[in-house]
Amino acid sequence: MDFYRIERGDPARRQRVAGWLDGLQGVRPETREAIVTAWVSSWAASPFETLEEMPYSLIAPAYRLMDHVNEVTRAGIDLARRAARDWGRETDPEVLVPILVLHDIDKPLLMRREDGVVRASPLAAELPHGVPGAMMLREMGFAPRVVNTVATHATNAPFHGSTTEAWLLHYADLFATDHALMSTGGVPFYQRRPS
Repeated sequence: MDFYRIERGDPARRQRVAGWLDGLQGVRPETREAIVTAWVSSWAASPFETLEEMPYSLIAPAYRLMDHVNEVTRAGIDLARRAARDWGRETDPEVLVPILVLHDIDKPLLMRREDGVVRASPLAAELPHGVPGAMMLREMGFAPRVVNTVATHATNAPFHGSTTEAWLLHYADLFATDHALMSTGGVPFYQRRPS
């Protein structure tokens, strides 16, 4: 299945990606470069011309993916500080930051805009959210903990990781998701009733 290819991209595209991602200053230069390459590759394989056009989700299509990713990153880093202080659980920024920044790396591949409406792409019918991103990250040589956490982070995944990083991503992602939902007139997860 050829739904992406790893691509460094031109300097302007790399600079554009690096310019919108929070958290990159907290990792080594080689990790930063790998994160930027992952996003450049996803963007190049997507149907979206600009980063700003990429929607966060089918449930909040007017909310930008780039805003969601940065909210998750900032919240996850804040929660990691609290986990270290309050729980005695330390995390390695070289693992946590890539997880936070790359958790939705496959979303540009799973959606498309058709006549102004955001719809699921054909790939979304074949692979669940998290799996295409994890495949890309594995091919790029990211640590297994990064790959596994990205693969299993979606709320509807059949199972979830038990690492500190997985918990931090989960809560940061839901926090940012509720903001996206409320910002676009949706009902936040914490107020939803079971069906």
